[in-house]
Order: sequence, then structure tokens, then C-alpha cells
Amino acid sequence: MSGTARGAAKRPISRPDSGGVGRTAGALNGIARLVAGRPFTSSVVVAILTLALVTGPLNGPGIHVRSWAGTGFEPVVEGGRWWTPLTSVFFTDSLFELLTVLILAVLLLGWAERLMGTRRTALAFAATTIVGTLAGIGLQALGARGGELWAHGVIELVTFDPLTAIGGAIAAGSAFASALWRRRIRVLIVLVSVMFLLYSGQPDDLYRLLAILAGLGLGVLLHDGRVSRTWVRSSHHEVRVLLASVVLITALGPVIALLSSSRFGPLAPIGMLFSNEVPAPGDVVDRCQAFAVTRACVRDVTLERINGLGPILVSVLPLLVLLVAAYGLLRGRRFGVWLAVAVNLLLSGLSAVYFGLLPLPAAASGPRTSGRYAELTVDFAVSALLPLVIAVVLIAMRSHFPVLASSVRLRRYLLIVVIAGLSLAALYVSVGWVLRETGFTRPVGVEDLLNDVVERFIPVSFLRREPVGYLPTSALGTMVYHNVGTVFWLIVVLAAIPVMRDDSTRNRGGDAARARRLLGGGGDAISFMSTWPGNSYWFDPVDEVAVAYRVIGRIALTTGGPFGAAPGHDTLGRFARFCDDNGWVPVFYSIDDGTRARFQSMGWETMVVAEETVLRPQQWEMTGKKWQDVRSSINRAQRAGIRAEWTTYSELPLATANQLSEISEQWIAEKDLPEMGFTLGGLDELRDPAVRLMLAIGDDGQVEGVTSWLPRYRNGEVVGWTLDFMRRRPGSINGVMEFLIAEAAIRMRADGVETMSLSAAPLAHTARGGDADRSVMDRVLGFMSASLEPVYGFRSLLAFKRKFQPEYHPLIMAFPDPVALPAIGVALVRAYLPGISMRQAAGLARGRG
Repeated sequence: MSGTARGAAKRPISRPDSGGVGRTAGALNGIARLVAGRPFTSSVVVAILTLALVTGPLNGPGIHVRSWAGTGFEPVVEGGRWWTPLTSVFFTDSLFELLTVLILAVLLLGWAERLMGTRRTALAFAATTIVGTLAGIGLQALGARGGELWAHGVIELVTFDPLTAIGGAIAAGSAFASALWRRRIRVLIVLVSVMFLLYSGQPDDLYRLLAILAGLGLGVLLHDGRVSRTWVRSSHHEVRVLLASVVLITALGPVIALLSSSRFGPLAPIGMLFSNEVPAPGDVVDRCQAFAVTRACVRDVTLERINGLGPILVSVLPLLVLLVAAYGLLRGRRFGVWLAVAVNLLLSGLSAVYFGLLPLPAAASGPRTSGRYAELTVDFAVSALLPLVIAVVLIAMRSHFPVLASSVRLRRYLLIVVIAGLSLAALYVSVGWVLRETGFTRPVGVEDLLNDVVERFIPVSFLRREPVGYLPTSALGTMVYHNVGTVFWLIVVLAAIPVMRDDSTRNRGGDAARARRLLGGGGDAISFMSTWPGNSYWFDPVDEVAVAYRVIGRIALTTGGPFGAAPGHDTLGRFARFCDDNGWVPVFYSIDDGTRARFQSMGWETMVVAEETVLRPQQWEMTGKKWQDVRSSINRAQRAGIRAEWTTYSELPLATANQLSEISEQWIAEKDLPEMGFTLGGLDELRDPAVRLMLAIGDDGQVEGVTSWLPRYRNGEVVGWTLDFMRRRPGSINGVMEFLIAEAAIRMRADGVETMSLSAAPLAHTARGGDADRSVMDRVLGFMSASLEPVYGFRSLLAFKRKFQPEYHPLIMAFPDPVALPAIGVALVRAYLPGISMRQAAGLARGRG
């Protein structure tokens, strides 16, 4: 027992408990700060959650609560319950809706409260709800008085919808956001609201849209600042975003209609077409001829029957084609335009034929009704006309999508689709002919198979109104009957993906020489890095200026700023438009802070990513206490018999060049990650004739350290040098790098050089704010810097450069779209570490912890 007692006494019992208590306390403090910072949002969330728990979170409030708190035409107009527009936004109808509302309230309402404050948020929450709901009820009243079908269909519905108030508040808060986010939020919430109204058509969908419109107006009134008119993204990009969103609505709208318990929207018929809610086999659905519409048509305007997974996939896959097309539209691909046009024309034509807007000759003499349900026919017309309008708009706007697919890829795609369609059609006819006597419910002939083969490739709900002539009864017949269309649409989708993929950008012959010629006109401290492999070049059509960049994913990452005789701020905008035309997101990386004002006027985001440390050789002195470490390093090197040599790689003896390779390989071997690239040169970059080397060589000819210096030009003359490559031999004396830099400064002073840049340590700078002031990208780059620090020591390098008492010049990264931040972070990692493996990436992430 004594041993056990002693063992127990040695156990750190209190540490796990204290750690758990600490974590709990930290979480509680975080919640407390959130509540204190967003009091209105917190109150709304608590109210909604409490009422849901009291009234029933699974199925919503009971009939008595619904009658007292729910809103709509009947409660307000006929029941006189004027308070219901406000009470209705604190209740939900299901557990899924409750969870969705709580998440959106924390994110969106909290965001609005952060932007415009608690009082304005509370005002917007209440005012937009009242205005939107009452305006919607007023429209219902007008429609009901005029005999409008939708108003009569929803007049008795009682609704609960917290999203009405949340939408109105976020719309008002958008006025306080930056130019980019203001437009993005407004476009997104309006498009989503319109989508729900068109495909679901519930009264609360109307109230929500009107509340959002009211919020847009209220935000303008509440915002006392002047909204700047800035170029945030090129017009090409904005057109692409809008049209891609519309195509997404076309693709995802039927899903909204399917999820809705009741379908009242004008586009609900399209959702029913994809629902496969069909009558029993043999029940002919032919009641949807133009001007001969009945209520039963709204439900039964589908196929007579469906069986198996194949027909469902045939109904869904055309929507997937639209998603692929929308992706292409965002990337500026002309092929995406024509793909979306083709699918929308197909949907429009099938809708028109199926609903009798283009009646078949046999149905032309069918019965007509005079007008009670004529507006339902108008809804069907909208179902056919909307895809047609989208197709026409895409064709008219095709010039905004300049990225053309190669003719080889386009011909290959068309050939694949045509051959697949013909082959599958031939397969269906051939198998049907083989099974003509026993494989179907009745004997079939070639004419029957040819008349039916086209129907195997279209969404099943679009089939003609005539009864199906025959059905498969054998296993082989069933497989072919239901799946040839599925295989065809899968081929359409999969074959389209490679066509959407961007080709790697390649320089044409002579671009590198032209860029180097322009480089002699002028540039920044890292402009010479534009000559390194991996860069592409854009040449300004107006000025003798170029920009070096590399495309990683969809990010066009520049190597510094423009260079040439006289780079101007207009160059930045023209390069951004060039990137936009190619479907890329332009990112100016490590560009001078003096351009910040120009980027802000364009509506771009900027952030400091590094600090260039600059010395003035003509003012070089090593006097005073601050220079003690540098003087000691020089004296130590001189006592060791080390001398400095200013040279080029081509002038090195073979033995010395081999030593540089040895030093570099030893340095890399010490790292668990590959040698970095992008703005960090390696041994290959030393071989450029324009690059100078400063070597520390001992009496025995052994190279103890090496630095490389990149030239900076003005009017063809070297006016500055930038430090790049730094390596020291393991085991060499301390202070060898200080010695090399000091000797380089002395040499540059003698040569009359104006500036000596110690370069910028990537992802390291002194201008760091507190956690509350740091953006998402700041945190991402901070994580990268902290992860790389144990391996590459960028922060230590910045601290090392402080010994030379330099000037600090911030270098910024400018980007137009914060939504692209994850892609920018990935692009930076791939730029600096293009050869990183999955194991190394995992080790990098673990190493930080």
C-alpha cells in the first residue's frame, strides 16, 4: 500500500483538472466576449432557442401559438393581430429550420451588428420585418381582390420566418461594408430570395424579399458616410458572377421546389418535372394544353410512371451540366456559355412542348377553357420562357467570356457527345429489336423503337403526353430502357470538365528578352526576380512596362510590381483587367506600400506581408554602441584571416564553384522541407551574369560564406543591389554574414550605389496588430510564418537585419476579392514550396504545434 500511495502521490492529479478548468474558463470567456460584443444578436438567438424549446423544436408551435403569433393575410387583415409580423420571426417550424436559423443569426446578424452597431441592427431587424411583411400582405390583399390565383392559393397560410428579419438586417448592414462586400452581399441575398420566391412561392418568401429590399433602402438612410465609387473588379468579372449565379439558380431552383412542402412559385412546374411524383402506369397525363389548364394539372403534369435509379439520374444530370457550365462562366470560359445555352434551350423547348405551349398537331383541337386558370398557363409560359431568356442573355453577353477552348478540345468534346449519343441510341434499338417479341409488354417493331429512342435521353418528366406504348419486362430490356440516357448525360458532364480546365500559360519566344530589356528602365528591389524561371510576362499595351506573374490555380501572383521605364498606377488596373479577362484573380505580391492608395481607390484589400530593410551606402558608418556587434564580427573575421571577394559566378574557379554547391546542399540537408522558391533564389539563380557575389574566403581558400546581390536599374544603370542568397558553411566562425554585408556596403559606397536592400524576409514584418485587428489572411500568413520559422527562420532573419540599423519599407499584398483568400493562401504555399510532399506538409503543420 505504501508503494501505491507513493505512486499516487507522484501523479500530477491536478494538472488535467486545471487544464480542463482553464479550457472551460477560456471558452466561457470567449462566449462572454461574444455576448458583450453582439448583445442584440445574442438576445435574438436566446429568444428563438428558448421559444423553440418551449413550443416544440421538432415540429414547431402548436395550433394555439401558431394562431396567436403566426403572420399572414388572415391573421393581420381578418384577425386584426397586428403584432404578428414581429412575433412570427421568433418561431421556427422544424428542427432543421431551427438549426439553420440559429447558425445564420450568429453569422449574418452578428456580422450586421458588428458593422452598424447594436441600435441600428435592432432598428433594421424590426423595421424591415414590419415593412416587408405588411407590404407582402398588402400585395396578397390586392391579388385576392382581383381574383389572382396565387393570392387565393396562399391566403389561408400562416407563416413563421426568422430569415425575414435576418435578411432585412443584413441588407441594411451591407451599406456599412466595403465596396466589394457590399455588392456581393446584396447580389447574393437578392438572388437567393428571388430563387425561393420563384420556385417555392410561399408567402414568407415574398415577405423576405420585400424585407431585404426595405433593408437596402434603410441601410442607405442609416449610413452617414459617403460610399465611394471605386473600381473593385472589372465589369467583365461582375457580368460573369451575375450570369453564373443566374445559371446556378436554374440548376438549383428545382431542388428548392422539391424540398418545399407546397409549390406556389411561377417556376414550381420545373421542380415538379424533376420530382418524379407521377401517376400510376397507364394513367395518361394530357391535361396541360395551353388555355386548357386545371388544378389537377399542377400535380399531374408529369410522366405516367417511373421505375429505377436510371430515370432519376436522367432527371438530375442535366442540372449537373448547368453546374459545370456555371463553373466555366466564373472562369471566363466561352465554352461554359455555349454549354449553358444548350441546356437552357433544351429545358425551354421541352417545357414548351410538354405544357402544350407548342401543341402537337394531334392535340391542336383539344378543349379550351375561358380564363379562370389562364394565369396558370402564364406560369407555365414563364417556366418555358425563363430558360429561353437566360440563353439569349448568355449569347448576347458572350464577349465577356474571352477564354476560348482550343479547337482540338472542342472538336473532341463534340465528337465524343455525338458518337456517344448515336452509339447508345443504336444500342437501344438493337437490343430492343433482339427482344422485340418477349422483352416488352407487347411486341414492338423498328418504328416503335425509333419513335421511343429520343425519349430515353431526356428527363423522364418531359416525355410526351401520350400514354407509353410499351414497357420493358426482361432484365436486359429494363437495363437498356432506363440507363442509356443516364450513360449519355454522364458522358456529357465528364467530357465537359477537361474543356473547362485552364491551360498553363507559356511565354512566347522573345518575351524573356523583352522583359529583361524593360527591366533596365527601372523597377523595385525584387524586379530582377522576374527573370527567374516560372514567371510569365504581361506587357502593358500603353506604356513600356511589364509585370511578371505566375498562375497557380486561378490566382495570378505577381513577382513584385510593374517594371520598366515609367511604370504608372494605371498599369495596375490594366493588368488586373488582363487577369480578369483570362478568368484569374490578380494578386500583387510584395509591391511597394506607396501603391496602397491606388489599390484602395480600386476597392481592393491590402495587407503588409513583409518589410524591406534598406541601407544607404553613401551614408554608411559603423560608429556608436548600436554597431558594436557588427564591428566585433568584422574584427573576428579579419583576425581569422577571412577576406571578402566581390565577383560573379562565371568568374569563380571550378573549386570555388563546387564549394558553393557543397555549402548549399548542406544547408538544404538540414531542412525537413525543400528549398523555397518564388522570391527566394537558389544556386541556379547565382549563375546569371548580372548577379554579383560577395564571398568570405579563408587563407586556405575555403569559402566560409556567400551572399548574392541582384541589380536594381534606372535608365540602364545599376543604382542599387538587393540581397538574395545567403549561406554559411556549417562550423564557420560566428559573424561571417555580418562581415559579408558590411564588406558589401563598403564596396557599394565606393561604387556610388544609392541603395542597398537587405531584401524582405517573406511573411515576416514588424507591423503586426493585436489578434482583434488581424484579418483572416493575416492569420493564414501568420500560421505559415510560424510553421516555417523552425525550418527557415524568417523572423530570426528579420531580427538579424536590425543590426544594420536599416530603413523599414513595408511591402504589401493587394487582392481584389477576399472570397479568394483560401486560394491565395494555397497559391503562396505552392509558389514558395512547389515541391512540398504530403508528408512534409503534414510535418509542417505538426511542427507549429
